[in-house]
Amino acid sequence: MSSETLFRRITDYGNRHDPYPLYAELREHKVARQEDGKYLVGTYHEIAALLHDPRISSDVRNRTEPDPALMPPQGLPPSFIGRDDPEHDRLRRLAMRPFGPPHSPGRVDALRGDIARVAGELADGLRGKERLDLVEDFAFPLPVTVICDLLGVPPEDIPQVHSWADTVVSGLDFAPGEDPEPRRRAAQEARTAMAMYLGGLADQRRGRPTGDMLSALVNDSGPDGLLTQEELMVTTVLLLIAGHETTVNLITNGMLTLLRNPEVLERLRAEPELMPRAVEELLRFEPPVQFLPQRTPLADIEVAGVTIPKGVPLVLVLASGNRDPLRFRDADRFVPDREDNVHFGFGSGVHNCFGAPLARLETQIALTTLIGRLGNPRLLEDPPEYRSSPVLRGPRHLPLAQEPR
Repeated sequence: MSSETLFRRITDYGNRHDPYPLYAELREHKVARQEDGKYLVGTYHEIAALLHDPRISSDVRNRTEPDPALMPPQGLPPSFIGRDDPEHDRLRRLAMRPFGPPHSPGRVDALRGDIARVAGELADGLRGKERLDLVEDFAFPLPVTVICDLLGVPPEDIPQVHSWADTVVSGLDFAPGEDPEPRRRAAQEARTAMAMYLGGLADQRRGRPTGDMLSALVNDSGPDGLLTQEELMVTTVLLLIAGHETTVNLITNGMLTLLRNPEVLERLRAEPELMPRAVEELLRFEPPVQFLPQRTPLADIEVAGVTIPKGVPLVLVLASGNRDPLRFRDADRFVPDREDNVHFGFGSGVHNCFGAPLARLETQIALTTLIGRLGNPRLLEDPPEYRSSPVLRGPRHLPLAQEPR
């Protein structure tokens, strides 16, 4: 089949359960121009170079023909992941100030007890259930509870926040032959509604801080000043969506992988200290973000002997790079104690995932809790039903059976 249809086949829902053979095909080409003019890159070393190349923009407004699906809602600026330096650096620093080092070095680690408590309560709720859906019963409520508590979203508003986030993420779907406009419009409306909601919450805390990140973002002025109201709105929407959507996939993909590799599950039960390295391998083997669809060259660039023109869509297929046999030995095998595991599970370069420390901690605690609490779990469907998004890839449901304990 033609390499010019690779993206169409990768985004075809029929391949969602196993896109990895298509990624292997992409690596044979290294760079594949598509029928619609976009370019795919799927080899590890080429992706790594591009993620660190200042000639590659994350701002889709630099495209010759901007994609409406990737544009921010009207009246709002792009979030910092859709900006280039120096604006990206300024906005990221402002967002990081209440979240991590150097200003707030203990913020994530201080959540360890709360995460373990929520995970334990959710696992207790699974006791006695012979059948369960890991997504609905555990993998979704854990990270959404944690990120909403971190930001300061009241518990009674979480269902509405989840509904908005689902609609926004569905705007990333690629359905060949379907008119994308209604889905894009719904995603823009949901993003705007969430931005207005979070902006309103932040306004309530201006001058009346309550110890959460929203309070810090509107009250704690550092050397870079404060975010504008519009910047605050798009930044908090990003933190909320990215803070749970990808972690749901990481936890669910993680448990699915362990159940497919029962010898590894048993080893982790016996050696819980191995879990941090196992989570790194999960990030390589089944990353929650499969590709970055919004990169754009600011000049003509040469990649693996192919000239990619300025202004065209450039898609970096991170999950393909993570399985590149030229970089990883036994790349298609899950190795929980893999050495030298520099993967693209959180991207790389200046846009390396802002929330990576929190996602790592949540997943380590989540999987350790599940392994310890579930009674001989087994898959009821393999492959399970997947979410429609090819970008944020993970099971929509993961039905499990367990023995009463």
